[in-house]
Amino acid sequence: MYAMASSRSSSLVPHSNSNKPFYKKSFDPAQQVGLMRSLPDVCPKEPTGDSNSLCDEPSVVADQHKWTIYHSKVNLPAALNDPRLAKRESDFFTKTWGQDFVESDVLPSPNLPQVTKEEFSLYSQQTVTREKSHEKWKTVCPMKEDFNRPSYSHVHKSSADLEQVPKIFMKPDFALEDSLTFNAVLPWSHFSSAGGKGSRDTASSKLLQEKLSHYLDIVEVNIAHQISMRSEAFFHAMTSQHELQDYLRKTSQAVRMLRDKISQIDRVMCEGSLQILRQALTRNNCTKLYNKLKLMATVHQTQPTVQLLLSTSEYVGALDLIATTQEVLQQELQGIHSFRHLGSQLCELEKLIDKMIVSEFTSYVRSDLNRPLEEDCQVVEEERLVSLVFGLLKQRKLDFFEIYSDEMMSTAKNIVKQCVINSIFQIEEIDSEVVTKLADQIRMMSFSQWLGLFQDILMKFTIFIGRVKATLSIIRNVVLLVLDKNQKMREMEMLAVQQNLQKETNLDNDLAYLTHEGLFISDAYREGEFPLAVNNTNFQRNSSPSSDPSGSDSVSDPDCATDSSSSKEHNLSTATTGGIEIILNEELKLTDLELGKIANYIQELIYEASDICHDRCVKFLLAKAKEGFLEKLNSAEFVSLSRSVELFVLDTEKICGRRSMSLRGALQSQANKFVNRFHEERRTKLSLLLDNERWKQADVPAEFQDLVDSITDAKIVLPERRSGGSEERKPRDYLIVDGHKYAVVGTVLLLIRMILEYCSCVDDIPSITTDMLTRLSDLLKYFNSRSCQLVLGAGALQVVGLKTITTKNLALSSRCLQLIVHYIPVIRAHFEARMQPKQYSMLRQFDHITKDYNDHIAEISAKLVTIMEGLFERLLSKYEVKAPVPSTCFRTICKQMAKMHEAIYDVLPEGQTQTLFLRINSNYILHLKTQLSHLNVINDGGPQHGLVAADIAFYTGNLQALKGLKDLDLNLGDIWEQKR
Repeated sequence: MYAMASSRSSSLVPHSNSNKPFYKKSFDPAQQVGLMRSLPDVCPKEPTGDSNSLCDEPSVVADQHKWTIYHSKVNLPAALNDPRLAKRESDFFTKTWGQDFVESDVLPSPNLPQVTKEEFSLYSQQTVTREKSHEKWKTVCPMKEDFNRPSYSHVHKSSADLEQVPKIFMKPDFALEDSLTFNAVLPWSHFSSAGGKGSRDTASSKLLQEKLSHYLDIVEVNIAHQISMRSEAFFHAMTSQHELQDYLRKTSQAVRMLRDKISQIDRVMCEGSLQILRQALTRNNCTKLYNKLKLMATVHQTQPTVQLLLSTSEYVGALDLIATTQEVLQQELQGIHSFRHLGSQLCELEKLIDKMIVSEFTSYVRSDLNRPLEEDCQVVEEERLVSLVFGLLKQRKLDFFEIYSDEMMSTAKNIVKQCVINSIFQIEEIDSEVVTKLADQIRMMSFSQWLGLFQDILMKFTIFIGRVKATLSIIRNVVLLVLDKNQKMREMEMLAVQQNLQKETNLDNDLAYLTHEGLFISDAYREGEFPLAVNNTNFQRNSSPSSDPSGSDSVSDPDCATDSSSSKEHNLSTATTGGIEIILNEELKLTDLELGKIANYIQELIYEASDICHDRCVKFLLAKAKEGFLEKLNSAEFVSLSRSVELFVLDTEKICGRRSMSLRGALQSQANKFVNRFHEERRTKLSLLLDNERWKQADVPAEFQDLVDSITDAKIVLPERRSGGSEERKPRDYLIVDGHKYAVVGTVLLLIRMILEYCSCVDDIPSITTDMLTRLSDLLKYFNSRSCQLVLGAGALQVVGLKTITTKNLALSSRCLQLIVHYIPVIRAHFEARMQPKQYSMLRQFDHITKDYNDHIAEISAKLVTIMEGLFERLLSKYEVKAPVPSTCFRTICKQMAKMHEAIYDVLPEGQTQTLFLRINSNYILHLKTQLSHLNVINDGGPQHGLVAADIAFYTGNLQALKGLKDLDLNLGDIWEQKR
């Protein structure tokens, strides 16, 4: 071992890529076991022939006749491949080496001297510096492990050789059948001999052959190398193959023995039992055949039974029998030749029943709706109606409500026509033979006759809608009953499934127990199924309908009962609709969605009945209103018509649960025309009154005072006219409103009455509230604008022929406007109480009107001030400070102010009079101050100052002597310029 280790050592070699000498020493793999150890390769690599990569191991070929270390007593490969050792460091693939190995002590060699540690001291001193440098460079440049691996050169050499082979040979889809691949491997240019180049082409062909041979050698060498690397795995696989063959031989023998035993068990224990089961199966088949024949006999009696049921109008029973028979034909008796035409015959019979049901339903609806309209809404023949509805639902005739809708329309037309004929027959003034059209006969009636006819129609329509609702409620209850039944059936099915799962779980537990106890599983099944079969038999016998047309006992037999028939019998349920006992013994095959839609359609039919009646009333109303008859009605007549319509609308809404708007809309249209005429009459009347108004204070009759007094607590109510004693009361000079006096003209009194008429009309006809608000706003705006034109604009001079617009005319106009402004909040509250919240935005019109009126009042006040201002400007511009005192100018000013005070004092309140004269006084001070500044008169106590002071004292005394102006603060000290 020492000799091998020493032979593997090499001398120090300097590294060529480093500036400093870097030494690398080859290491012995045995010495590096402690530092790094890898698992042995199963297929070790062979040397590739590189001299640098060759080991010192003996060659089997070259040294086969030489003495090597393998001839020694201690066999080194045997020691390395000893299977009893924990670690194997050799990769030799041999099977016999190491079998006879015996461990023995190795004697020391006499040729080798004893080496002590002191002999290495000199070498250790010489290399200590190099070792330190080596350790330093190890930290700077880590050593690559692969660099010293002896197999690196082998791998590199093999890779280099394989790289010489073209890549085209390595492709997985390499095939010489492909023309491109063939041309790339054997180009045709090497085989062409044209042009005198035969020798050259031959050389090229040989060269190509040698290259291909060289590629083949490289591949074969690599293949041989790979095989040699995996030789140990090959021997291991061969060993495993022998063991596997032994296992298979033993297994085959065991299987043969098992088959023999199973064959014996089958012959001894199973053949007899199987024969018993075959006989039981044969018996069951005979029983099923017998039951099938009984079922065929029952089906053969289907058509006579259906005919019998139809003769007694049992449509639902006949349809159930047909459906059951069809299902039995498709499931139980399919393919039987004798019944090949029965299915089509039953389909034709079912179509006939469909037509019969629809026809009978139509006749029932027609007779029910055309009954005499009396004070009852009872449903006649309720049992018949319920039966028909069930038949329609079963046959999926879901459009039966359209039939009912058409009959409702026809009946509504007949009601109107019959009422008109009966009313015309009682009126002698109308000859029905001369006037043949109903619309012309209606227009010839007076309002009272027409209103009586209209109320009679409304009453009959109310009864008609109630009758329709009662009938449709029965139909809707039937539909909801079927829907409820479907939902309950689903719940029962889910409950049954859960119970079956629970039973199966319990049965599995019982079977496990019985198996554990050693009992037979078949006995357990028989004991578990027997009570269940008995229960099913009893249920089918109890649930069998009494009206079974076959009359045979096959229904009670559990073996002949089909799945479909048993499910139908299981779905039996009873319910009560409108006092009628209903047996649901057949699934109607309608989804919850379809049933819900039908119920909604029926509810819509009730709404449609109300809409039809309202539409017929609209046509009746428009027939009378064709020539403007309704527009010519007075307020009382229109109110009576409106109340009748409102009462009918409320009744129909109470019956149907939804309000129909067509009749109310038609009445609203007529109401709009009525409002337009109502407003035009009053606007024209107000225009005529204003055109004839002379703007003088009018006496207030007692009835107008009563009219104003009736407006209490912000409530507007027209008072009833007194029958007697009204002539004895004398008119007043003023209109008393909330303790305040209002001097007014006659037009304003009539305007107040008009406003109250608008408000009263809103109370009687609530639907015209918004229209009346707009018209009243227009009336108030018209009064404001027109009065402004006549008074402020002096239009009354041409219209009425007044000589001039006096201050009293202006004051009266202002006071009248103030009266209207006082009542605008009351009017606004009255309309607001009768409007919807979403309509409150229209009330802003009153805010605009109030602003316009207040602006008009302010303009009148400004006009009065302007009149006096012009007087001051004209008189004070000629004022001179000289005797006599008081001057003529001041005398004239005081005289004119006294006249104005006399004109407005009895018209305007005292507070407004004081405010007006304060403004006039301010203008007087301004003009007097300007004139004194122009005359250079100052308050220096001189003669001129004294004359001015005397005039001012005269002015002050005269002004404060007027009524209501005694305590007026005139501030006449402001006429003097302030001393600087």
